[in-house]
Amino acid sequence: MYRALVLSFLICLFWRPVWGEKVILKVFHAGSLSVPFAAIERAFEARYPHIEVRRESSGSVQAIRKVTDLGKSCDVVASADYSLIPAMMFPEYADHVYLFARNELVICYTPRSRGAQEITPQNWFEILSRPGIKWGFSNPNLDPCGYRTLLMLALGEKFYGLPLWSKLVRPYLPFKYEVKGKEILLSVPARFSPRGKKVFIRPKAVELLGLLESGALDYAVEYLSVARQHGLQYVKLPPEINLGSFAHAALYRQVTITLGNGRRISGKPIIYGISALKVAPHPEEARLFENFVIGPEGQKILKQNFQLPLFPPKKIEAGSL
Repeated sequence: MYRALVLSFLICLFWRPVWGEKVILKVFHAGSLSVPFAAIERAFEARYPHIEVRRESSGSVQAIRKVTDLGKSCDVVASADYSLIPAMMFPEYADHVYLFARNELVICYTPRSRGAQEITPQNWFEILSRPGIKWGFSNPNLDPCGYRTLLMLALGEKFYGLPLWSKLVRPYLPFKYEVKGKEILLSVPARFSPRGKKVFIRPKAVELLGLLESGALDYAVEYLSVARQHGLQYVKLPPEINLGSFAHAALYRQVTITLGNGRRISGKPIIYGISALKVAPHPEEARLFENFVIGPEGQKILKQNFQLPLFPPKKIEAGSL
């Protein structure tokens, strides 16, 4: 009887590795994390061979809604805007978020883009406004890179003292721009379609890369990490508008955008967040993945893939906001 109990205990302890069964760990993440997370997945699975990571890439808002609205099973969420996790997932689906990486916006292009030989940090808005030039960004209702593009353009209007919004947005999209004192208030309807063939909108920013590389699109607003990962040419934007500078956080807050679902988001430096969910089917493995990403090896992989780690990572817990 004793031997049988011992044997049963050993089978329970080692059953998964012995019989080849693996824990399937589902990770929903921002599209801009696809390259570094592919490398992290390989390193993580090498360390924990009993875990198989299955990633789904999408715009960060969409990634979170898969859990909150569609009820999809998920263990870990990684968002390009950390603040979406507290706003959309606390306290029912998540009880914390780690701030783990930074980024900034750039204007991407290729040698075949019209105006590629002329574009500079001083004239990019003039190039984009030219007749025949096609440019794009992601859907602000689904992807932080999209609403950050609009925040950047509003900040640019103040910084350059030029009508960027009037030339690049208003003729093509039904988005609102209102000035109240020092504040700029933007709003986006729940549903919209660009007018004409100048501005392209896609659910997530990385979906614009194929159009850019094929020549169907001349320019796209992307994250610096994405531009470098894909070997694209890009225009660096001033820190006053690129949303990548902690020193300019107060300036960024002067612009607020209201999305189609009524959520208000103020401008702030770009910081990514990751959370092992409360509702994770595999909570232990979810924490292992989260700790791997924010730990030394994960941070090294992020840096190797041009994603600037935030060191040390900062933890925000439900109830502390």
